[in-house]
Order: sequence, then structure tokens, then C-alpha cells
Amino acid sequence: MNMAVTLKDVAAAAGVSISTVSRVLDERLPPSRSAAAQRVREAAAALGYQRDIGASALRRGGTQTIGVLVPRLSDTVMALMFEAIFAQAGKFGHFALVSVCGDDPDDEKAATEALLARRVDGLMLATSRLDDELPKQLRERDIPHVLVLRTDGVSPSSLGDDEFGGYLATRHLIDLGHTNIGLLAGPSFASSSRDRRAGYRRAMAEAGLPLQDSHIRYSEYTIEAGETTGNALLDGAPELTAIFAVNDNLAIGALAAARQHGRRVGTDLALVGYNDVPLASRLPVPLTTVRTPFTQIAATAMELLLTDKNSAEPIRRATPTLIPRDSTRRPAR
Repeated sequence: MNMAVTLKDVAAAAGVSISTVSRVLDERLPPSRSAAAQRVREAAAALGYQRDIGASALRRGGTQTIGVLVPRLSDTVMALMFEAIFAQAGKFGHFALVSVCGDDPDDEKAATEALLARRVDGLMLATSRLDDELPKQLRERDIPHVLVLRTDGVSPSSLGDDEFGGYLATRHLIDLGHTNIGLLAGPSFASSSRDRRAGYRRAMAEAGLPLQDSHIRYSEYTIEAGETTGNALLDGAPELTAIFAVNDNLAIGALAAARQHGRRVGTDLALVGYNDVPLASRLPVPLTTVRTPFTQIAATAMELLLTDKNSAEPIRRATPTLIPRDSTRRPAR
């Protein structure tokens, strides 16, 4: 199967217009028995043309369905994002259909094609990685799509201002008097973690505090990873009095690591998370965190997808908010 073959290629081979090829190969219409139609079918077969069901459905429109792709719904952040998209889609008269794919690029592509085969009117992807080819492929196929929570810097994107959020979190700890601040940095493949790390570095540099490799640990966005890397961080840098975790899951895992090290979060170890998931305020030591405005991000994503497709500002960042709670205290003197 040659996916590069287009209607234009078939039209040139058959000696007809592109619109004629489109009509002849449209399975919804009665088959034509004209000589031109026969040439079109023969040319399509010879070239190995296969109709892109997803793209043709998107061009026709009318299904009132949005396909949403997330790594996993067991991740509270992704579940909150989908719920916000679902609610905002309803305000536009659309239904949101979710699919999950983990972090595997091949699974991501398969899930995308499955959504397109269901003739969605557009796609929202919360899966984009910095090395991801899928957004580029969607642009080349002219498939309406918006990246949410993450961005590749090119495709339409709706996300939080993660660099500013990382700065807020770190600046909060510095303002409390902390100078030894560790970072649970999250995955290297996500723009969200990259930008939060950049905010951490900016705040540290602005305060004249050194950046030490031993104070930074990379991992996935999971509670288990937070515990593992939290333990490694406290083992390697016992002088730390504060930790910024770029995701609440990582922060929750770090709570367990702190307990295993005999450190009391909120007393001799300050901890800040990111996203403000519902559990954050209900922990035994309520977690200081940076709140991501999921509803605003979802509303902007719908606008970009359905009403502002040719926006001069295709990448939009919503402003996050620092929510101080009991997990951050001034270091003991």
C-alpha cells in the first residue's frame, strides 16, 4: 500500500480532474460506468491508491464528534483533562470520544487511525512528545487537531504556561528561605516537564543559587516514580530542605520517600507539586501545588479546533496559580 498516492496522482494518471476522481471513488455515490470512471478505477488500482477514510470524513464534517487521545486514564491529570474537554465539547454541540495509547508512538498512531476511522470532526492529543512525528503527519494530511497540555511548538496547542508555573513553585520555596531545592523533573520527552524545569532553573538563577545535577532526578509521571526518584534524591543529597515535583503524582510518591528517610514534610522538608489534583488538598499533609486551569485549556482547545482554525496565535498558554498549603514551611533555623 502506497500511502503517498493522492487524488491528484490518480487524476493525472487517468487524464481527468481531481473532482472527477473524488466522485468516482466516493463509495457513498452510485458507481459510474463511464469510460472516464473506468480509467479512474484502473489508475487507482495501478497506483495502489487507498482512500483516507479519516481525512475524507473530516473534510465532509458533520459527525459532531471529537476524538481525544490520552496516554492513560489512570493518570488523574489525563482524566481531569478529558472530563474538561467532554464538558466543553458539549457546549459546542459535540461529543468527545476518548482513546488511550500509553507512551508508545506506534500505539499512538494506531489509536489515532482508529479514531479517524470513526469519522471524528477533529482530534485532541494529550500525548505529544518532543520527538513525536504524529502532529507533523496530521498537519501534512490536513487533519484538524489540537495538542492539549503539551505542545510541539508548531501544531495548534492549548496548554498551561508551564515555564511560569515552574518558576512560581520554585520562587515560593526560595521566598520561604530555602536554598537547597531538589527537582523531581518528570520525563524528558514532554514539553510540560521541560518547561517546568526551565521555570525552576530561571528562579534558581535569578536568586543566585547554584544548579546541581545531584539535585535533579528524571522519571515518568507516576507515584511509583516519585517514590523511587524521591528516595534517590534524598539519598544523594541529604542537605535538601525542599523539593519541587513537576507533577502531583511525583509529589505524592515523594511523600512516601520522605517518610522512609525520617523527614517530615511541612516541618523539615518542604514539598511543592503541580496540577492540583483533587487528592492534593486531602493528603495528611495538604500539598502546596500549582493549579492547572483545565477548564480554560479545554475551552481554548475547542475554539482552536472548531472556530479559530487559522488563528494567528495557534499556541495558547493559560496562566497557572500557586496554591500554598501545609507542605511548605520556612526551613528550621
